[in-house]
Amino acid sequence: MKTKLANIDLLLLDVDGVLTDGSITYSDSGEQIKSFHSRDGLGLRLLMDAGIGVGIITGRKSKALEYRCENLGITLLFDGIKDKSKALDSITALTGTALEKIAFVGDDLIDLPVMKRVGLSFCVPEAPEEVKKHSDIITIQKGGRGAVREICDNILKAKGLWDIILNQYLL
Repeated sequence: MKTKLANIDLLLLDVDGVLTDGSITYSDSGEQIKSFHSRDGLGLRLLMDAGIGVGIITGRKSKALEYRCENLGITLLFDGIKDKSKALDSITALTGTALEKIAFVGDDLIDLPVMKRVGLSFCVPEAPEEVKKHSDIITIQKGGRGAVREICDNILKAKGLWDIILNQYLL
């Protein structure tokens, strides 16, 4: 599995249940409110700073997600997507990244078409059994609670970049 992790050039993520805990909260005015884990955000920044692309494919649109992506510098955002496999086709055409160099993190049935096509698929531990069966790796951490950071760290370690990154913080 380390070889597959080291081969990743682009990490794609679902949002609800992966970058968040899956809760969808609405304000009295009908606005969606999402909570994101700060350590997941740092993990994504570390990946991008190391030259590994990050993108989002999600079925929902939300301003909260747009703000989060803007804050992190994620420009590859496909939201409001019904057919995630078609979005994956658009992403490969746009980035030129081969499917075997792409990892995807999902948590539900809608994610399976992409999970089955990419080089490495992840899911969170609270995903349905059907999703776990089609996942290469099930994270230890829960969605919205550090799962994405776990994945980012493992990719960076497999690529031999972790000690370089860590040393930047120890100086």
